[in-house]
Amino acid sequence: MRFAKYHALGNDYLVIDPADVPGGAVLPPGQIRLICHRNLGVGSDGILWGPLPSNRAAAGLRIFNPDASEAGKSGNGLRIFSRYLWDRKLVASPDFKVETPAGVVDVHIGGDGLITVDMGAVSFASQRIPVAGPPRDVINEQLTVQDRTFTFCAAEIGNPHCVIPLPEISAALATRYGADIERHPIFPQRTNVQFLQVLDRANIRIEIWERGAGHTMASGSSSSASAAVARRLGLVDEHVTVHMPGGRLSIDIGPGYAIRMTGPVTRVAEGTIDPGLLSAKA
Repeated sequence: MRFAKYHALGNDYLVIDPADVPGGAVLPPGQIRLICHRNLGVGSDGILWGPLPSNRAAAGLRIFNPDASEAGKSGNGLRIFSRYLWDRKLVASPDFKVETPAGVVDVHIGGDGLITVDMGAVSFASQRIPVAGPPRDVINEQLTVQDRTFTFCAAEIGNPHCVIPLPEISAALATRYGADIERHPIFPQRTNVQFLQVLDRANIRIEIWERGAGHTMASGSSSSASAAVARRLGLVDEHVTVHMPGGRLSIDIGPGYAIRMTGPVTRVAEGTIDPGLLSAKA
């Protein structure tokens, strides 16, 4: 089974074309977990399964987390997959569409090596995210985990997010509390978690605990949700640079919290997964 590996600011994915898999069937959960394992497999923050047939876009895409759960949308994953399509000459124009389970997105491959994705509009509505309780916009609510109560905002951009604004943030904070927040009963489908520090009206910093993956160096959807929350709280303007351990993304926030995200992608390697590795997990 062949794969291509890319990273976007340290958030790394394997692209696996179903055409390279006997029968084209989606990999079993055990194989996904093994392939993504940092010590026992190739190692990645997830698998991009595509290109898939689409009547609405140049290609369809499914996104699998390292625990084999499926994500509706991933900003870094979309940029990586778009770069893969461009590298393989599977698209003829630098402007095209990709279909995900969370909808169709517009992509632009820039001559400067940067890739722009229209991520769609962020919603704060509890029934869309989802967040337990009556229908409402989830803004400045409280959540208690372990020994601490946090004030949070929740958001959805094809996947759920819990954004926690704080004066100071750290990787240790995300590592300590992220897993418990991800699985808090208020989030029936679990959630991605972002600890947000506003630096000024054009810059924010985040630490990320990604649903199904853990502490992550960078995330496009997390950047989008965090920037939208900071905008909703009146703390930033329409153009925001998001600083993460892996680097920076540019976020433009349009009417209705529509997000346009721009950032780099790095091609890492291509290779073949040995059939013997997977036979034990078939």
